[in-house]
Amino acid sequence: MRAWISQAGGSSRRRRTSVGGIALAGEGVAPHTKRSPALLLTLSTPMNAASPPPLRSIRDLIRWGASWFNRVGLSFGHGTDNALDEAYHLVLWQLKLPFDLPAAYLDSAVTDDERTAIFELLRRRVETRQPAAYLTGEAWFAGLPFHIDRRALVPRSPLAEALHHRLQPPLTVVPRRILDLCSGCGCIGIAAAYAFEGAEVWLADVDPGAAELARRNVERHRLAERLQVVVGDLYAPLGRHRFDLILANPPYVPTAEWTELAPEYRHEPRLGLDGGDDGLALVARILDGAPAQLDEGGWLICEVGGSQPLFSARWPDIPVEWLSFEHGGDGVFAIERESLAAWIEAGAPLRSDLDGAMLGMSHDIVSGSPRVAARPSR
Repeated sequence: MRAWISQAGGSSRRRRTSVGGIALAGEGVAPHTKRSPALLLTLSTPMNAASPPPLRSIRDLIRWGASWFNRVGLSFGHGTDNALDEAYHLVLWQLKLPFDLPAAYLDSAVTDDERTAIFELLRRRVETRQPAAYLTGEAWFAGLPFHIDRRALVPRSPLAEALHHRLQPPLTVVPRRILDLCSGCGCIGIAAAYAFEGAEVWLADVDPGAAELARRNVERHRLAERLQVVVGDLYAPLGRHRFDLILANPPYVPTAEWTELAPEYRHEPRLGLDGGDDGLALVARILDGAPAQLDEGGWLICEVGGSQPLFSARWPDIPVEWLSFEHGGDGVFAIERESLAAWIEAGAPLRSDLDGAMLGMSHDIVSGSPRVAARPSR
């Protein structure tokens, strides 16, 4: 296993961006940027989980939940990387309290009904092994909240940090038209719309269910006038439209490693994770088609995560720049249109027999001609 497998035994499609074990604002399940009060708690052996424990304070319930999570061996990586942060997030979410709650409030008592509801939520996390974001229906990315469910991956890309810095470097000009390719719930494209006010943004995904979820998030953020959701295989639904910037987050986990992922990751759509034999099936097609969709001087920025060594081995001479991240994360490259076109024209070996596998999987999901999803109203 490579970078997406955590040392603690959890598995993740991407490295998570964190400060002190807590997801950055807008990355994963919780929007706080500093170490949570949960990390100040002490672990101990959990009580019998058959019924709600006789615990009264928020602090007690967080500690008890974290002990339960550790005892049963849950995996983390969808916004948190340890049991305390996961329990902290779920308990506060159930109580409808802010994630930056002052530590003094952790000693507040909960009602019997609240305690029962918290227990049920923690029980579901243990018994179903679903990521916390799927249980709450909400995830955070780049400081923004998003609807999330099993139609799309839980947001956790280091591109959140890059967008915070308006993708500088490598960008030197402000993009006017942006494509979020393999958009999932739409978090990257929507965050780009906030980063580049006035830009027109397209969200493209092969899965109609993911596109519908992205539409909900466009509506949630009241960006329908500038964002368009399209459904189809990679560039197929875009026609002759060209862009200044393509942000791509395709599946890039090799198939053999996908089969070994922890149960939490098996709840996510395989189409968003499994990238073929070496994880680069769709990446090759994205590279091949990008020059035709980019305007002169445009950029392709694409995440390949833990498959970066495989990427470099397969295409050792491709003139990409690898982005660096202050808060963790890797495997994101950038390449300008002209450099990519010249490399392809020089005889770049982009295609191989394995690339057809993911194309076939795409057409199993979407049959017929690509279509444009209706824009949501404000």
